[in-house]
Amino acid sequence: MTIYSRITGTGSYLPPNRLSNADLVAQLAAQGVDTSDDWIVERTGIRARHFAAPGVFSSDLGLEAARRALQAAGLEAQAIDLIIVATSTPDMVFPSTACILQNKLGANGCAAFDVQAVCSGFVYALTIADAMIKTGAATKALVIGAEVFSRILDFKDRTTCVLFGDGAGAVVLEASSTPGILASDLHADGKHVGILCVPGHVSGGGVLGEPLLRMDGQAVFKLAVGVLDEAARATLAKAGKTEADIDWLIPHQANIRIMQSTARKLKLSMDKVVVTVDQHGNTSAASIPLALDSAVRSGKIKPGETLMLEGVGGGFTWGAVLLTL
Repeated sequence: MTIYSRITGTGSYLPPNRLSNADLVAQLAAQGVDTSDDWIVERTGIRARHFAAPGVFSSDLGLEAARRALQAAGLEAQAIDLIIVATSTPDMVFPSTACILQNKLGANGCAAFDVQAVCSGFVYALTIADAMIKTGAATKALVIGAEVFSRILDFKDRTTCVLFGDGAGAVVLEASSTPGILASDLHADGKHVGILCVPGHVSGGGVLGEPLLRMDGQAVFKLAVGVLDEAARATLAKAGKTEADIDWLIPHQANIRIMQSTARKLKLSMDKVVVTVDQHGNTSAASIPLALDSAVRSGKIKPGETLMLEGVGGGFTWGAVLLTL
């Protein structure tokens, strides 16, 4: 019998501290940084984001999202035999955030590891979990995207600090006799490392370099639109599908302009695009599962519909997954 993998539950979690653009603008003004709600909305589509409280880590946000996904799937934590956490803001250098989360969840004993592909992380992690289920290495997987990007922002740089937020999203992926994940397509190009990075590391008890996010926004935008379209089309081709088969596009929630451009290239109305960037900002690896859970729980996305997930991030990484819910 051919083994497939299907999403059987979704979950998400946002820290309670919500900052509207007005809140953030006021905080930045106190530090001498000039920006405005109009400037942020016009360029990004972002109106609010959530920041985690001090002492709250990626594993804490991921834990809540995982619990909600497990509840939706009707499973206990002990039933899980694989945990993958996509994050660029781990709790520690090591062990992995997945192992820390595993212990908090009470799912000890199964394989657990992190995936680092920045904003493409969830797409990467989902593809890995799908492959492991198809080979029989796992039967019930938790795939989580969790980030506390507020910890690596330079609040003197108005071009980046207004973009990002904290949050987590999760899915339960289970072995099935009927297709769920139909195809995926992953890529990376290391020559673009410098356009989106945090150029710092720990050495000798201190930090060398800059432990804050740096981004060439124009370069990222130009690259993102092209590679997202290519990955989506390659994924459709692998699945034997066309743009007309897509019920919902769930892109990485980075910038409304990138999302609009991607939808246009795929000949999709924005009515078929799940948009949460206005309320969450860019939550990196958490953005796709957050948007997915939001649309599922609101009833917008229904069982049996076909979804295209796609992400692009530092590395430079990008990829897409086509699936039937």
